[in-house]
Amino acid sequence: MPKQTTIRAIGNSAGTTIPKPMLERYQLGVGDTVHLIETEEGILITPFDPAFDEAMEIYAEGAKRYRNAMRELAK
Repeated sequence: MPKQTTIRAIGNSAGTTIPKPMLERYQLGVGDTVHLIETEEGILITPFDPAFDEAMEIYAEGAKRYRNAMRELAK
C-alpha cells in the first residue's frame, strides 16, 4: 500500500519519516540500519542486507554439497 511522506533537511543531508504502523510491521526502530536499493520502479528501503542473503544462499549450497567434508573438518 503506497504511503506519502516528505523529504526534509537533516543537517547537511536529507531524510524522511516512516509511519509507525510500518515500523511496527517490519520490526524497525530508531537506530536500526536499513538498505537502500535502486530499482527500475524507484528506491527500495529494506531492513535486509541483500548481500548477506546472497552469502547465506551460497553458504547453504556449499554446506549441502560438501556436508561430508564439513563433518570431517569439524572433528
